[in-house]
Amino acid sequence: MAVEELQSIIKRCQILEEQDFKEEDFGLFQLAGQRCIEEGHTDQLLEIIQNEKNKVIIKNMGWNLVGPVVRCLLCKNKEDNKRKVYFLIFDLLVKLCNPKELLLGLLELIEEPSGKQISRSILLLLQPLQTVIQKLHNKAYSIGLALSTLWNQLSLLPVPYSKEQIQMDDYGLCQCCKALIEFTKPFVEEVIDNKENSLENEKLKDELLKFCFKSLKCPLLTAQFLEQSEEGGNDPFRYFASEIIAFLSAIGHPFPKMIFNHGRKKRTWNYLEFEEEEDKQLADSMASLAYLVFVQGICIDQLPMVLSPLYLLQFNMGHIEVFLKRTEESVISKGLELLENSLLRIEDNSLLYQYLEIKTFLTVPQRKKSLAMLQLYINKLDSQGKYTLFRCLLNTSNHSGVEAFIIQNIKNQIDMSLKRTCNNKWFTGPQLISLLDLVLFLPEGAETDLLQNSDRIMASLNLLRYLVIKDNENDNQTGLWTELGNIENNFLKPLHIGLNMSKAHYEAEIKNSQEAQKSKDLCSITVGGEDSPNMPPEMQLKVLHSALFTFDLIESVLARVEELIEIKTKSTSEENIGIK
Repeated sequence: MAVEELQSIIKRCQILEEQDFKEEDFGLFQLAGQRCIEEGHTDQLLEIIQNEKNKVIIKNMGWNLVGPVVRCLLCKNKEDNKRKVYFLIFDLLVKLCNPKELLLGLLELIEEPSGKQISRSILLLLQPLQTVIQKLHNKAYSIGLALSTLWNQLSLLPVPYSKEQIQMDDYGLCQCCKALIEFTKPFVEEVIDNKENSLENEKLKDELLKFCFKSLKCPLLTAQFLEQSEEGGNDPFRYFASEIIAFLSAIGHPFPKMIFNHGRKKRTWNYLEFEEEEDKQLADSMASLAYLVFVQGICIDQLPMVLSPLYLLQFNMGHIEVFLKRTEESVISKGLELLENSLLRIEDNSLLYQYLEIKTFLTVPQRKKSLAMLQLYINKLDSQGKYTLFRCLLNTSNHSGVEAFIIQNIKNQIDMSLKRTCNNKWFTGPQLISLLDLVLFLPEGAETDLLQNSDRIMASLNLLRYLVIKDNENDNQTGLWTELGNIENNFLKPLHIGLNMSKAHYEAEIKNSQEAQKSKDLCSITVGGEDSPNMPPEMQLKVLHSALFTFDLIESVLARVEELIEIKTKSTSEENIGIK
């Protein structure tokens, strides 16, 4: 019945001129064609489309059948012989139908799916879409619309991270990236072959440039790359990245020129101006490009050899900051890799303190999660740079572990200064005293939460013990003995009081917990200034005894420091009396 209806509509339209087709004819043709597909009359439908007499009708109305045919092709349950006929019908429709209508129809079909169907739809429709666009005159607009639609759908797919996930490619993102490169290549080649700088050609360049920027951000900003080995040659993201960078060069934007453009207030390429919001997105793309070049080594041989390691570090700090502002662990790790790569090019102690005047040099280390990377960064700075960075981090860190790490570094620098014949002014004398003022004190005096700050306090006590042992009162190279009174008032005495208060509090908590254990009730305890959730009494006791152990440890080191101070001051007094 559906076939007869379709033939009847076609017979009526065959005697009409193209311009005389009515909206009603389009609707009836679509309904009858869809019913033919649904009822499985594919062979008859194929004959109708192949009939030369129906060429004009198919050109104007056939695009309505593309959707139903594509949905059948995406259905896994269709028989193989039926699928062959569907493919023949689809190919003919792409060949014969109005390309403008087809373009919009295909893009709608690409936008429809979700989940794993996204990649299946894209992989099926990319080649037909390319064929349709090649027929259009206003290619720049069509390509821009197509690439934007494709990218929007691909950005919905999860990015595989592990080697196994990349190989499995469960959502088809890797396949789509490769297919997207093949889809885009003819249009890039068209830009290369077109020697005339026409407005249309410049617009096409800009659409391709936008696509490259988007691709650098997604999926390449978060994508993980396989190791540079035999498997590296099959890394889909490395291939995608290499091709995107090659596209940039081909359309007149070689990456060395683009990558060093980062940081300007306004960026304009050809007729393409980036507004403020787009400019923020562009920062992600440029950071991704820097990572691909410097860490992954893609096209790095194109970089000028004259660029100094210090310049490259200064340049990359902006990109590193972009990575470290993100919350995804994979993106943060890329920022750390880029920082490491930049620092390893530089000799130890050669990074001048003036570089810290650049905002990012001071802010980046505070965001890093890797103390090993912070240590590498410290090693590269000159003495004044180290000193400045230590002051900055002690003032802004608010993290006991990081502060303890910095204090250990201060101790190392003092040790090196005392061993040299020529003292380092930044880690001896008045400059050091200014730094010790930030180390040897309790932020809230005796009320300071000692458990929460235990790492910092232990590091401070160990530094003080070292200074007392290494620096004699008569030499006073570090200035310690001049400031001893302030250190005792601001650090040692409040620490004694704080320890007594903290131990009394936790001993009371232990007593309460033991009573709760007898009654077998759950209760909450306060540890490190925070209420811990209800837990079994035996677990509470372990936590409380651990806190007391920490206080005993601090008290033990504190007692040793005071003992050493007393021995040193007594010895010096006796020496002075002997001299008199």
